[in-house]
Formats: sequence, structure tokens, C-alpha cells
Amino acid sequence: MKALKRILIVLAIILTIPLIVAAFIKGEYTVEESIIINQPEEVVFAYIKHLKNQDNFTKWAKMDPDMEKTYTGTDGTVGFVSAWKSDIENVGVGEQEILSIKENEKITFELRFLEPFESTQEAYMSTDDLNENQTEVKWGFSGKMYYPMNFMLLFMDFEEMIGEDFQEGLKNLKVILEKKK
Repeated sequence: MKALKRILIVLAIILTIPLIVAAFIKGEYTVEESIIINQPEEVVFAYIKHLKNQDNFTKWAKMDPDMEKTYTGTDGTVGFVSAWKSDIENVGVGEQEILSIKENEKITFELRFLEPFESTQEAYMSTDDLNENQTEVKWGFSGKMYYPMNFMLLFMDFEEMIGEDFQEGLKNLKVILEKKK
């Protein structure tokens, strides 16, 4: 009986430690990548504010060129929704909606993932005019994992997981836009 009691105490401690640690872990995370594109800001922003254009440069669109896409509203305007459905697990099912546009500065959208997991995050693309022929583009998103799931943030590197995909997409965007010269 003493052995069973000790085993139960050890198990309780093992299960309690992550819960205690999670109480002290920040639940928010942010990923941002950037690139410089040799085009005027107006040209770059006019392209990135249209969500349909993401099919030309994002890694996820290239992973499944046969994914089902549906659109609601007018692309490049607040309220436009781009939805996707893919059988590829890394692409999944979801949608994004344009929440705000600050012309030639920033487009903010909400990502709503439905499968393989449910999650909602805010994302953005912004431009910064470096000179008349160079624009810095930033692509980022932020999210939150609530207690006690925030404990998993100790083992997840969103910068590596998502940042590399953003960087690949930004490089593709650079190639596309610099060919427009």
C-alpha cells in the first residue's frame, strides 16, 4: 500500500509541475519576417493587398495547387474573405478575412484555421518606403495559447516553424514583383 501511495504522489507531482510552470509562461507569440523589394511602395502594396495574389507566392498555395478556393466580397477591400480547403494536413481548411487596410502601409487580416486544428490569429503585411525604388515588406502574425496549453510554447518555435514559410513566401514575392520592372 505504501508503494502505491508513493507512486500516486510522484504522479501527482509530475502532473502538477507543468501546470505550475505554465502559470509563469507568457501565452502570446509573434512571428515577423521581412524582405526588401526593388519596387516603389505603391506597386508593392497594390499587389499584396489582394489576397488572391497570395496564391502566387505563399508556400502553402504551392504545397497544394489543387486546393479548393472560394472568395466572398471584393478582393483588396475590408471584409473580403478568402477560404481554402486542402487534403494536405499542413494546409488544411480555413479562411482569412481582411480586417483593415491603411493604404500603402499595412493590411491586417484574421486567419481562421478550421482543420487540422481550430485556431484564430491576426496577421498582417506592411510596407515601408525606403526610397523611390525600394520597399521593405514585413509579414507577420501573432497568437495566444491559453493556460495550461501555453506550457507547449516551451517546446514550439513558431519563428522556425512559420518564419521559414514566411521567408520563402517573401522571396517568391520579391521575384514576382521585381519581374514587373
